[in-house]
Order: sequence, then C-alpha cells, then structure tokens
Amino acid sequence: MINNYITLTETEKDDLNAFFQFQLDKEANYLAAFTSKDPNDKTAYIEKYTKLLTDPIITMRTIKANDEIVGSVAKFVMENDAEITYWIDRKFWGQGIATTALKDFLKIEQIRPIYGRVAFDNYGSQKVLEKCGFVKIGKNKGFANARQTEIEEYIYKLSD
Repeated sequence: MINNYITLTETEKDDLNAFFQFQLDKEANYLAAFTSKDPNDKTAYIEKYTKLLTDPIITMRTIKANDEIVGSVAKFVMENDAEITYWIDRKFWGQGIATTALKDFLKIEQIRPIYGRVAFDNYGSQKVLEKCGFVKIGKNKGFANARQTEIEEYIYKLSD
C-alpha cells in the first residue's frame, strides 16, 4: 500500500455521484463484468442506489483514501445468501486499498457465511478475496452485461 490512510464511512447520497463516475471506466466495467445494462444512465443509477441506501438488509460503505472517495463496499442479500461487492476507482488499483477496505468492512459486517463472486479473469479481485480469507468453492455462468456474453464466474465463501 502506498501510504494511504483508508477509512470506511456510511455511504451518503452525495457519494453516489463519485461511484457513478467510477463505473463509467470501460476497463473497470469489463473486469467487473456483471454490471448494469446501461452504465451511462445516471438517473437510473442514482435512483437504484438511493433506494438501496435505505434498505435495512444492505450495509453500504464509502471507501476513502486520505479523505478522498476511492470506492465502495457493500453487503447485500441474493437468494437468501449474504454477498459482498466492492469497487475501487481504477487509478487506485494495485495499492492494497480493496484488501484493507474489505478486511475493515468484514469487522463491521459480521454475518457469516458471506459470499463473493468474481469474473473468471478478474485476477485482482480474486486475490483480494483470498487475502481476506475467502475460499473458492465453485463456479457458475451468467450473462455479463459489460461483455454482452455469458461468462464464468468464481464463487468464494467466507465462513468465519
């Protein structure tokens, strides 16, 4: 990590503008793979995430490095399983921010088991999950909007 002071704050509606900008990055969107159908639709993005901010089942945090918003991390529930998702602005990749933020988040969000899913070729995100104690338990296929094709995803699990 390159001398970043990482903090997690409760996500506020104003943070969503930064998150929207991050997901416009074509390379990041490609690696994330399972993204919105139209990443350019800001109105839909803000509406969707504003609703999620008030959902008591979802835990959402804004990741800051030296008080600058650099990403997000959240727990949501899909098919009765707790899952995590995170996004780091591409200009901050490779600095250990995702790993630090996820480790800190997992102290706040203590539900277990918790799952993470990642595109088969998103090696950076796979490493983050593994450094945080997640174990690869399987794979699945799904339609990746960012690639407009079905791809394989790996399923990770953190038990304790």
